[in-house]
Amino acid sequence: MRYRLTFIAGLALGYVIGTRAGRERYEQMKKSARQFAQNPAVRNTAESAAQSGRDLAGKAYHVVSEKVGEKVPASVTDRVRSLRDRGRNGEDDWGTSNT
Repeated sequence: MRYRLTFIAGLALGYVIGTRAGRERYEQMKKSARQFAQNPAVRNTAESAAQSGRDLAGKAYHVVSEKVGEKVPASVTDRVRSLRDRGRNGEDDWGTSNT
């Protein structure tokens, strides 16, 4: 019983010390990530990558829709048309304007 109690006490102490150290390290990593995300170079790169992704997705969408064309059932074609029309009104799926 004595060994079991010693083991449980050591386990509890290790947990408390580890949790405190882990929390400090977590806060440090969170601060570093926030500083990295707020860096203007990182923000510009992320935005240009997102814009490139949107442009490539739009091109791929048009290429696929041209190649598949009439081989798709009418119900699917209607949905694709509605998606195509939604993209022409200046709003993309992310809620930002294309212009």
